[in-house]
Amino acid sequence: MAYLDWEKSYVGQLRKKIGNDVLIVPTVRAVIPNAQGEVLFIRRSDDGGWGMPAGSIELHESISDCLRREVWEETGLEVIKAIPMAIYSEPRFAFTTCFGGKHQMFSIVFIVTDWVGQLKTQTEETIDAQFFSLTELPPIPVLYQETLQDYQEFEGTLVLK
Repeated sequence: MAYLDWEKSYVGQLRKKIGNDVLIVPTVRAVIPNAQGEVLFIRRSDDGGWGMPAGSIELHESISDCLRREVWEETGLEVIKAIPMAIYSEPRFAFTTCFGGKHQMFSIVFIVTDWVGQLKTQTEETIDAQFFSLTELPPIPVLYQETLQDYQEFEGTLVLK
């Protein structure tokens, strides 16, 4: 897989045309646990914040291909198997990117149940990546705290918010 530069991405191309108006952009988010029950977080290179591997879908890409690409781009890990856990689309999840673009979230969250590879702590998009105990997390936004709560309570029924 080749790294896709933001300016060449679907969202980057849309932003050139419409500026910072609100977009609804389908995205994925990955909850990646390890054998010890810790969950993977990445530290983004653009704003320095901690989050889960995530990103937006590209043209001519399936949602599962998007998941695989985003996880690989941000962690170097290869997704073998994942199950959908939640869809977050409530307007309360709206946000502004560090580039000034406004988004109303439409995110499909997957639990990555099987993966291979060596975790990369630095990539084109990340400056760190670590597995954290659910009781000793880095500073994360409320959205990720809510995602972890949903993950801990997940019993196989898709969460819709």
